[in-house]
Amino acid sequence: MGGRVPNINPAGRSRFSPSAFPLGRSLRKHYAVRHPGSGVASYVDGETEIPVSDVLPDFADAFPFERFNRMQTETLPALLERDDNVVVSAPTASGKTAVAEVAISETLRTGGTALFIAPLRALTNEKEREWERFEELGYSVYVVTGERDLNPRRAERADVLVMTPEKADSATRKHDTPRYSFVTDIDTCVIDEVHLLDSERRGSVLEVTISRFRRLCDPRIVALSATMPNIEDVADWLDAPPETTFEFGEEYRPVPLNADVKTYTHGDNAFADKYRRLYRAMDLVEPHLDDEGQALVFVSSRQDTVQAAKKARDELVERDIPMGARGDYDFHNDAAELSNDTLRQSVLDGVAFHHAGLSRADKNRVERWFREGKIQLLFSTSTLAWGVNLPARCVVIRDTKYHDPLEGEVDMSPLDVLQMLGRAGRPGYDDTGYAWVVADRSEADKYRRLLRDGKDIESRLAEDLPSHLNAEIAMGTIDDLDDVLSWLETTFYHVRAESAPAQYDDAANLREHASTTLRGLVDRGFVEMDDDLTVDATALGRLASKFYLRLDTARSFADLAEDADDLTDDGVLRAVAQADAFDSVSARQDEEDAVDAVLGGRADALDPGPRKVYAILRSGMNGTVPSKLKSDSWIIRQNALRLLAALRAFLDRFADASAANLARRVEARVEHGLSEDAVALTAIDGVGSGRAKTLAAAGFATPVDVLDADRGTLTAAGLSESVAERVQERARDLPKVVVEWGSFPETIARGENSMQEVTVRNVAGGARAGVRVTVNGVEMTATDCYLGETTLPVGVFGGDADELTFRVEIAHPELPLEPVVETRSVTVMNRV
Repeated sequence: MGGRVPNINPAGRSRFSPSAFPLGRSLRKHYAVRHPGSGVASYVDGETEIPVSDVLPDFADAFPFERFNRMQTETLPALLERDDNVVVSAPTASGKTAVAEVAISETLRTGGTALFIAPLRALTNEKEREWERFEELGYSVYVVTGERDLNPRRAERADVLVMTPEKADSATRKHDTPRYSFVTDIDTCVIDEVHLLDSERRGSVLEVTISRFRRLCDPRIVALSATMPNIEDVADWLDAPPETTFEFGEEYRPVPLNADVKTYTHGDNAFADKYRRLYRAMDLVEPHLDDEGQALVFVSSRQDTVQAAKKARDELVERDIPMGARGDYDFHNDAAELSNDTLRQSVLDGVAFHHAGLSRADKNRVERWFREGKIQLLFSTSTLAWGVNLPARCVVIRDTKYHDPLEGEVDMSPLDVLQMLGRAGRPGYDDTGYAWVVADRSEADKYRRLLRDGKDIESRLAEDLPSHLNAEIAMGTIDDLDDVLSWLETTFYHVRAESAPAQYDDAANLREHASTTLRGLVDRGFVEMDDDLTVDATALGRLASKFYLRLDTARSFADLAEDADDLTDDGVLRAVAQADAFDSVSARQDEEDAVDAVLGGRADALDPGPRKVYAILRSGMNGTVPSKLKSDSWIIRQNALRLLAALRAFLDRFADASAANLARRVEARVEHGLSEDAVALTAIDGVGSGRAKTLAAAGFATPVDVLDADRGTLTAAGLSESVAERVQERARDLPKVVVEWGSFPETIARGENSMQEVTVRNVAGGARAGVRVTVNGVEMTATDCYLGETTLPVGVFGGDADELTFRVEIAHPELPLEPVVETRSVTVMNRV
């Protein structure tokens, strides 16, 4: 895209004087809006609101309102008259989403493709619903999240793509393959909540992905954020000039915010502390509920939303606060439609809870009823602050810490805190929004400083620099040390290191730091360096990049693959449980008791965290995760499935097909919660855990069993006629292996030799397989092929042994099928 303003300060120092950011004013104030081709000339100077139809007549129906507000109006010239990158910092609930929609509309108007990067899956799902408005105008919107596999064909045809940073990272890593070429055709990239850069686990992913996009296709970047004090650093990174960099102050909030910190006395019992904080929260919301206002209370977990709502209902009765709609017959009938029994009882008292575990229909009802005022008190997890615009007169953060299944107890991100507090104040209903953080006395000053000063956005790249550098080398975008330096200079990390050198000690000498990091990759086998100092990724480095592995885990998987002869399913689970993705997993006392019940004395050598992971995976393989471990089991299982797929690939590359097949069967058992004798059935497309259990209960164990059965037997097992037909048809797509021994002798004289042939034939669907022939446990020959028919020469030697046992094993590394094993014995006879 032409016209990009270059970085006018390569040294990275702030291009803006302090006076460029007066509190509560945007950097860009007075522009004439003359939309090319529209015939509209509306002047922003002196205007606070402009009709959408005046500036985007073809897209007026894509917006849920008729006029842009003051903040949105002031950004229009930058979005519509220039093609520079744009950075907008504005208070929560001030209307930043419309800024994104203007940028997208302008891109569509000119025939381009827009990408919207959202911080959470919940937000991408919301955009899928909201942006049906673009679909109604004839444009294709394709939403991709971690819950779905990206379909490159749909992505290629889409006018608007919506992804999380992780999905965008994955797609750009494959940019040089034909199926993913669409990533180089992005014209505009909108980053929602760009302050995600400061997220401990996800910030570096967003940072390298945006830098990669800029190198691949240089799209226009429109970065949106809540308040960020160092907006100039973000603008510097994205080469956004002052004319298109906006910092809107609190006076742009639709409702003024009154925020403060309230303390409680911390005790020795964490459970009791939750109730102390809840009572404190109830003290804060009571006057607003009494005045028919609404309150939103953020707590740390799904379970806490339910428990807090239940306790709050009792407390409201004790305090004699009149709430609820039990006399509203229509609402009573509507509430009966809720699928969650506890929620159904709660909403009739005017109290509800909201979390990601609720069904979409239940969440939609809770959100609608809260907007309508039928629910006055709502308890939620932090995802509601990001995913849904649901303001309330009063917001209270009851919990500033939460239990992360992978990290243990952690502090809530300062950016999350500010985002949640920003939900206070309902436009059109409240004159002021009230927001409080309930904090221990020892932490009160920390949160007061946060409310007063905000939080600078920092780069998190240094923490994961080796992994991301390895990925760039694996993609072929970096060939030598100079390329490493050039790449680093495109990152936010470089900008912050120049802007705040005291906080980035290792970046003081960028070349030395880059060289040290690169040398570490070479020494550990991820990268190889030639005499001329050019670099290339090894097989280890490519696999680590493909599966997004931390380097320690990749190295341990490779080491395991080099000694995989006696690998068992137990060894596979242990390797995954000890991956550094689970380093911070902790086990509470009640969880340790549940772990012991699952494992007994097994895996005692593991630390408590990995042992908990191991227990969840081991019990999950049979679909029997103890209730005490279920709260963390979903996220642990999702991470484990990625790691199991990676380990399978490592075993396939560095060991053999048999070891890879073992990992594939373990992976399928963890995914479906099936016993060992039923998991092979999931190789049939369309057979998940439910149908596999149905078939296994009827005596079926393999796809071959299904293929050989008559239709009536399958329907008697519990399948419908149409499903039985479809399952049998898809079973034909899987391999069915026959081993032919030819003229193999039954005996051989001692000292004699005979060359024979073994033929392995696949008589059904094709698949890659490893074929291995051993005699008395010693490998004679092996091959890896896409199995059709293969003939292997086998020598029969009458040596010292009295009997020769030949074993042919055919293993499919990509399918959860038991290896096919055939044996033939030859007796060694003494000469007469």
